[in-house]
Amino acid sequence: MMDRSFLTWPFFEPRHRELADSLDAWCDGNLPVDHADVDAACRNLVSMLGNGGWLEHSGGEALDIRSLALIRETLARHDGLADFAFAMQGLGMGAVTLFGSPEQREWLTRTRDGAAIAGFALTEPDAGSDVARTAATARRDGNDWVLNGEKTYISNGGIADIYTIVVRTGDAPGAKGLSAFLMPADTTGVETLARIETIAPHPLAHLRLTDVRLPASALIGEPGAGFRIAMTVLDHFRPTVGAAALGFARRALIEARARVTARHRFGAPLADLQMVQSHIADMALKIDAAALLVYRAAWAKDQGAARITREAAMAKLYATEAAQEVIDAAVQLHGGDGVRVGSTVESLYREVRALRIYEGASDVQKLIIARSVLGSAT
Repeated sequence: MMDRSFLTWPFFEPRHRELADSLDAWCDGNLPVDHADVDAACRNLVSMLGNGGWLEHSGGEALDIRSLALIRETLARHDGLADFAFAMQGLGMGAVTLFGSPEQREWLTRTRDGAAIAGFALTEPDAGSDVARTAATARRDGNDWVLNGEKTYISNGGIADIYTIVVRTGDAPGAKGLSAFLMPADTTGVETLARIETIAPHPLAHLRLTDVRLPASALIGEPGAGFRIAMTVLDHFRPTVGAAALGFARRALIEARARVTARHRFGAPLADLQMVQSHIADMALKIDAAALLVYRAAWAKDQGAARITREAAMAKLYATEAAQEVIDAAVQLHGGDGVRVGSTVESLYREVRALRIYEGASDVQKLIIARSVLGSAT
């Protein structure tokens, strides 16, 4: 049984507690799904989440970050692929939710009800954490924009119906020359060059754009605002990556607790051994510390903070690193069963690793935090 006392913390309102309880009940009846065909599973999950009303929280008139975080934590605890499916609907359309025109926002109806799958095309072969190195371009041709270049490690790549894509539009150097566009996946010239297999299977792809023609109305915001738009979207969603890690960690502790109380060695439950108790204590401590950082960041944004760059970086960094350690401890406490393919803790071990890389690797988060501290001290 999971400790739910954190829901009484002052970060939350009654509606958040009701949301967490309702979603947990829904997950008990619907998750996990069969992952044998990952693409089919993701399509099914988006449809299920849309029918259940949960995607209403992924984009609308405003984003409630505490709700997003609670949903991601709960879904991750039940099924990592369900968390992925939910998160990408929000991240993929985050720029439209925050900056989109009325015409662009019509897509939100389809992504919120599960009728369309969203993707966020930011990363390139030579531009990951350093977005300013983006090389894909868009040039004006009459009333249209013509896009060329490549994007890689694109979540929902190959199955998405709509992408938010960031490319270079101007002569300004670095980040100042980037713009964001809304690009339907069936646009002529959009090609899935290769699917990318990872240790925890998700729909990921390398995309190539060849003379992709988009109307002027596809531009999100103003020309040259792409970097600011992308960073604002990540500012909103980065704490929720920590929340997903928190969900994985909570599930690992549930599994570890069940294991050490049921498993007997040396004439007593494993839980009676002091070394085992030490592991359990460390796991619980890291989970609570991660939860405090995650929900502090989410609460701060919901209270109207213009930027939560530092708080989001701390939440994402600590929660993902701590979850890796908690899950590793759970694997250790399971002994040989912990590395058996298909066991819950083995699956968690594979699922959590990518979270320390995507949406800003851990080392990048440290740089963000350090610059914030050093900048405030001068």
